[in-house]
Amino acid sequence: MAQINFRIWRGSAEEGEMVEYKTEITEGMVVLDAVHQIQSESAPDLACRWNCKAGKCGSCSAEINGMPRLMCMTRCQDLPLEEGVTIEPMKSFPLIRDLVTDVSFNYRKKKTIKKFTPREPDAEDGTWRIDQADVERVQEFRKCIECFLCQNVCHVLREHDKHEEFIGPRLFVYTAALDMHPLDTENRLDDLKERDSIGYCNITKCCTVVCPEHIKITDNAIIPLKEQIVDRHYDPIAKLFRLGKRK
Repeated sequence: MAQINFRIWRGSAEEGEMVEYKTEITEGMVVLDAVHQIQSESAPDLACRWNCKAGKCGSCSAEINGMPRLMCMTRCQDLPLEEGVTIEPMKSFPLIRDLVTDVSFNYRKKKTIKKFTPREPDAEDGTWRIDQADVERVQEFRKCIECFLCQNVCHVLREHDKHEEFIGPRLFVYTAALDMHPLDTENRLDDLKERDSIGYCNITKCCTVVCPEHIKITDNAIIPLKEQIVDRHYDPIAKLFRLGKRK
């Protein structure tokens, strides 16, 4: 194939610019291959985070032609190469350098979520009995590779910079995996409503669209959590029932 123009963001948090590189693309190459080729040919100091190159580590997240994607899972031949390819860092996180952003926010917030707390074993051998349907319900959430593309595209974080108030779709998925586990006994709904501001999410499903593991983030995680919060805090019949139990 011919030489293709790549426009890549270069710079730090203080200053930077789009820099154009040309490299030859061959059949089957992914964007990460092209970035590595550019590094070897003309930009050895280009900073790019990656690890497995198999779509399982979530390290090489970037914005390719304006769309949040994994570079290792985006084939060059699927892009409009005649127009060139633009690669930029994720915009919802502080820029470190070039294509590398500081995603530590996600890990800090994750530590604030109540840990898995199982109920007492219900079998004589000290284990639990769980319905297969309950097990399968949470398996989808465990596919998350923490690429943080859903966090990057979420308008609450990206456009409104509500990082201190809002944990974002990735951590709603994590919370749902705990909350829907058939053995867990913790209550995380109050934290979701007050501290983590799940109410800011207006369920546009943009997070679901960019998920490389095809997790139905909005339909299967966020909406069920919102429904539980509504039942707990706003359903008048449920409130009366709880008051009656207290008496």
